[in-house]
Amino acid sequence: MGPSGETRTLLDLQQIRRGNERGFVMTDKKNLRTPIVCVMGHVDHGKTTLLDKIRGTAIVSGEAGAITQHIGATEVPIDVIVDKLGDPRLKDRFMVPGLLFIDTPGHHAFTTLRSRGGALADLAIVVVDINEGFKPQTFESLQILKRFKTPFVVVANKIDRIGNWVPQKNMPFAATFKKQSGDVQARLETKLYEVIGELYNQGFAAERYDRVTNFQNTLGVVPVSAFTGEGIPDVLMVLLGLAQRFLEANLQYSATGPGVGTVLEVKEEKGLGATLDVILYDGTLKKGDTVVIGSLGEPIQTKVRALLKPRELSEIRYESKFQQVNKITAAAGVKISAPGLEGALAGAPIRVATEETLEEIVAQVKSEIDEVRIDTDSVGILIKADTLGSLEALVHEFKKDEVPIRKAEVGDISHRDAIEASTVEDPLYSVLIGFNVKVHPDAREFLQESTVKVLTSDVIYRLVEDYQKYVKEQKELAEKKIFETIIRPGKFKILPGCVFRQSKPAVVGVRVLGGVVRTNADVMLENGNVVGKIKGLQSDGENIPSARVGKEVAMAIDGATVGRQIKEGDVLYMNVPERHAKVLEHEIYDSLSTDEKETFDIFLELKRKDNPFWAK
Repeated sequence: MGPSGETRTLLDLQQIRRGNERGFVMTDKKNLRTPIVCVMGHVDHGKTTLLDKIRGTAIVSGEAGAITQHIGATEVPIDVIVDKLGDPRLKDRFMVPGLLFIDTPGHHAFTTLRSRGGALADLAIVVVDINEGFKPQTFESLQILKRFKTPFVVVANKIDRIGNWVPQKNMPFAATFKKQSGDVQARLETKLYEVIGELYNQGFAAERYDRVTNFQNTLGVVPVSAFTGEGIPDVLMVLLGLAQRFLEANLQYSATGPGVGTVLEVKEEKGLGATLDVILYDGTLKKGDTVVIGSLGEPIQTKVRALLKPRELSEIRYESKFQQVNKITAAAGVKISAPGLEGALAGAPIRVATEETLEEIVAQVKSEIDEVRIDTDSVGILIKADTLGSLEALVHEFKKDEVPIRKAEVGDISHRDAIEASTVEDPLYSVLIGFNVKVHPDAREFLQESTVKVLTSDVIYRLVEDYQKYVKEQKELAEKKIFETIIRPGKFKILPGCVFRQSKPAVVGVRVLGGVVRTNADVMLENGNVVGKIKGLQSDGENIPSARVGKEVAMAIDGATVGRQIKEGDVLYMNVPERHAKVLEHEIYDSLSTDEKETFDIFLELKRKDNPFWAK
């Protein structure tokens, strides 16, 4: 659970091995879907290497249940995993058919894979470079998993890069750890506890997975090397434990029912036009089926022209080579070719329909899309994101900060978006937020000539931080403008023997006793009488616009005559207008200097002596 109380945790590995004794074994394999696993984490921390190692070890094993390659996913059957774990007895302890790893690593895949507004991924791996520690996308991944309460394991990767580490290829962590010297073990422990400490800061109680005594409130961290394979068996074991412990009810599906899935990506394929990469999570999808797909407008209705899969496992990097299949059963990834797919949305549902159910399915799909339509405000920022899932996540973060949103849509930033943002007068909301999207050339050209602020990134919380920084800058700028135009409190004394001219205008020497004096402002005596306006200030023969406390300057006062309205030794105040006084007292008082506050307080006392409600 951790400090947040929100984290679903791992199952004790001993409990996994005891199986039936603890009642965790499922009784019916027939209708069990393969759990879907997303690999998340910061760029270059080893997500792809980890997937390649899991795939590679499975290929090398040559087991009868050799791994199956799908579009956007790789299925590793239980036989292969059990062989890797080195204990054939475990096969009967696990009732899940295997694990389906999403080949599009990162939070992008996680937020794209949706099912009725929730996360479709059943499990997740968060990869952290044990030497570099947490990075922006690591934090992002943890926040997303916390929000969706998704069971996950933390993989502390690249242990082979710890100084003087002796690699033990493909060995479990406990075995390879014992082979290391005391100094190396100590270095690993230090780095591991830095990771554990950061997890605690993010709201997760954590410990090295083999030391956890209560997995109900502690998150396990598995040290691995995705490069050498060390610790990979432990990762697979923990993932199976998570699936066994938490997902039994969620993995039930109908093998013969109509297919239900989510769109992972919309792609243009040479010779095929627009295609969909789909993760099918329930039922069966066949060539020739009528499918209904979510879009920004009305749901798309079309017939499947072809179902495409990569030809061989070894060709995982070359997805241009496909073979056609007649049907596919969940859970699996597949490329769909069909007419009219151009308007489909990544993250949208896809459902098989018959003539009898078509109307009902169209309504269901439309309802699912409507569920993610954003409640917008009459004023606010404009948000564009690459998928429905990432749009939801982005809007959630901004709403959490109580930022009003005028429009939130899937798609690149268009010329129309740019024009719409430019009509917003408030600079705090004349803002375009783009997550993982492009800015169209015509929009870019327009924006260069406008005052619209454009913020783009592929990290959600960085966009939120960038917007907060922009708002702070704008408020400081507005405050600075107020400071420049507002009459600030000031107090000065006419110095004895320093009358240079008696009138038209009177020119006298003064010392600033508090605050600031400036030109083109009225001045008043302590009795409240306004006696004239400051026409000019000079210091060392140079004209200056203002003078602060402690400064002695020559002052020209228009409208006053020395010996009548003013005299040597008089103390005068800047006559702050009532509307300026309101701003000073209620909006920017805290930003005034100590002497300005003292001067302003005395000035208010003078003004409110006869009128207690002045400037209130």
